[in-house]
Amino acid sequence: MKNNLLKSSVIVSSMTFISRVLGLVRDVVIANLVGASLFADVFLLAQKIPNFMRRLFAEGAFSQAFVPVLNETLTQGSREDVKQLINKVFSVLASVLLLVTVLAVLGSSGLAALFGMGFIGDALEAEKFPLLSLMIKITFPYLMFISLTAFAGSILNSYKQFVVPAITPVFLNLSMIVAAVFVAPGLELPVMALPWAVFCAGVIQLLFQLPFLWRLGLLPRPALIISKKSWQQKWHDSSVQKILKLLTPALFGVSVVQINLLLDSIIASFLVTGSISWLYYSDRLLEFPLGIFGIAVATVVLPSLSRKHAEKSAREFSQILDWAIKLVLMIGIPAAIAMIMLSEPLMLTLFQRGQFSAFDASRAGSSLVAYSLGLIFFMLIKVLAPGYYARQDTRTPVKIALKAVAANMILNLILFYPLAHVGLALATSLSAALNATLLFTGLRKKGIYAKGHRWYRWSFQVFTASSVMAVLLWILMPELSLWQQGSGFFRIKWISILVASGLISYVSVLFLLGVRFKHLVHHE
Repeated sequence: MKNNLLKSSVIVSSMTFISRVLGLVRDVVIANLVGASLFADVFLLAQKIPNFMRRLFAEGAFSQAFVPVLNETLTQGSREDVKQLINKVFSVLASVLLLVTVLAVLGSSGLAALFGMGFIGDALEAEKFPLLSLMIKITFPYLMFISLTAFAGSILNSYKQFVVPAITPVFLNLSMIVAAVFVAPGLELPVMALPWAVFCAGVIQLLFQLPFLWRLGLLPRPALIISKKSWQQKWHDSSVQKILKLLTPALFGVSVVQINLLLDSIIASFLVTGSISWLYYSDRLLEFPLGIFGIAVATVVLPSLSRKHAEKSAREFSQILDWAIKLVLMIGIPAAIAMIMLSEPLMLTLFQRGQFSAFDASRAGSSLVAYSLGLIFFMLIKVLAPGYYARQDTRTPVKIALKAVAANMILNLILFYPLAHVGLALATSLSAALNATLLFTGLRKKGIYAKGHRWYRWSFQVFTASSVMAVLLWILMPELSLWQQGSGFFRIKWISILVASGLISYVSVLFLLGVRFKHLVHHE
């Protein structure tokens, strides 16, 4: 039976949408609790460190290295081969993660000095440093739990069970909402409820996925590597070495966006208090369309591309890439336009209450505009990078990523002085544009990807529909002063009107120009 990739993407998008909505509620609750204060800056930096490493160990590089090898084993090997691969990889991954976690907890002061180096000499240093070190001790174990969760999710995705991995992040959001609303008010330092919520969420997310692996008969055996002999046996296994060979450059390549965002946070620690928070809230809003659509499409594309490569179906490999590129652009272009036009109104509507002021909303809105300029490129990276990793080529994207990170650092140094935190966001977007462009041209030059039919007509349809949507939003948009002075009801009403009007106009114009649902469908 043929698998409809669009249907799988819609399933993942729907589950991710639920998670992102709760994530938005979570951020609203956090903004109300700590605003853009020094407590917010410290917590957001503390939880960003394990999240950054999670992308390296789990959702990013590890998945890109593990999934192609797993699918190759699924296609060419026996079920027993699959079980052995899962057990060996789990043993190595769990042992490395445990070691890294223990070292990080013991060396939390060093991590605080490294990632919060801008706090040195800060007037509030005496408060920031001890708090950051303590929070790192609590949040860092999340890396171990969530990385093993992502390992389980990669297996489930390869068996086309996309719902469970997509809905799992809900537990992080629920945990933090409960902590902020019910636990924090009873604490002497309310912000401390948040790192403990992160820790608990990691445990819950891992436990949630294990029954589904057990149902498939693929639950890994929890055998940590505790002797030199067992370590050598697992480490030198051919399958593990193959994954490690793919993983080493991918650790850097696929996580370039996260590296850039982390560098932004480090540099932002040198700026005024609140800069880290402004970047965080604007990045979180950007993650909404990126997570729902870009990551959802990439999630279902990688296993499909891996199978087509294993089957040596070059034409179908290119067709899947073409479908994915068209789909993310059809979604990403209007989303970027809307995010730019509605940046400050969105910030005011969602976050301006409690400890989060109108000034904070304005500053975060400015960085949201800068991030939104790169939204299309962030989404393209998500679907172009699998074009290399599915072919077990990790060298090319890492070379490209190195260029992008170098560009980001240079642009950071050029732009952060005149534009402050907005310059950091703009540098990230520009480096993403470079990354996506080089990934795309590389696939074209190697003959891996060839543009499908109807590209010119499709481009006209998307451009026209996006233009009509932008004009309509411009006509309907109330003055900014009304947003700043308006009540919560006024803001919610007008955001709802603008989002609904933009969506309806965009879809309607596409339909009038001949775009139909069948044009979006690709069968594997």
